[in-house]
Amino acid sequence: MRGCAVEQNTTEFIAGRETFLAFLNEWAFDLPCEKLSSVVHDAGGPENVAIVCTDMTNAFVSTGRLASARVAAVVPYIVHLFTLAYSLGIRSFALTQDAHPADSPQFVAYGPHSMVGSEEAETIPELMALPFSDRFDVIPKQNLNPGIDTGFPVWLAEHRNVRRFIVVGDCTDLCVYQIAMFLKLRADQYKMDYSVIVPANCVDTFETEYNVARELSILPHDADLLHPLFLYHMALNGIRVASGLVE
Repeated sequence: MRGCAVEQNTTEFIAGRETFLAFLNEWAFDLPCEKLSSVVHDAGGPENVAIVCTDMTNAFVSTGRLASARVAAVVPYIVHLFTLAYSLGIRSFALTQDAHPADSPQFVAYGPHSMVGSEEAETIPELMALPFSDRFDVIPKQNLNPGIDTGFPVWLAEHRNVRRFIVVGDCTDLCVYQIAMFLKLRADQYKMDYSVIVPANCVDTFETEYNVARELSILPHDADLLHPLFLYHMALNGIRVASGLVE
């Protein structure tokens, strides 16, 4: 009897979400594109704009158990944004990146990855090849939230002038969401005059199909749903979500 009830509830649940899911799909498709030059102008100059990039490391792009083709696909967009930002005078680049000790509690959920000193923990070569990579401030972190026991709050204190934080990287529903929300909630709590912008073409998350997850006895991860859903949740909380940032 319980199995029948669950099946009925699931059917009703899915049917009841059709309208919202259609809206979500249209909302994500119709996201506005913003001009980075306008962002810079509105902030009062490039010295008041920062790019905050999270977890664009080998572990999530090319090497190891968590490498994702979806995440790798946003690399050219992020490189282009970095290049455009620098051409417009932006010089503040914070790269928050996993650097786990061997006994990291995160390994329970995600398995060993990005251990301190490993190739996986290194910034992707596409970013390091940029001629201004010496401007990057790499900030190690051991959990999804960059504000907990990291150097990020210190970096923010040293960049009090920043009025626009542009967040890029992976994953949309994990570290991107955490860092964007941390910045937004920090602004709300302390009544700080800045805004957070997430260009959708510079973030993504990984896919674990249901059948694969079932075989591996792990939780499935529907990227096509979770990516727009978490973009939407960020927008609900006052974060500016754009389709992308152009010149």
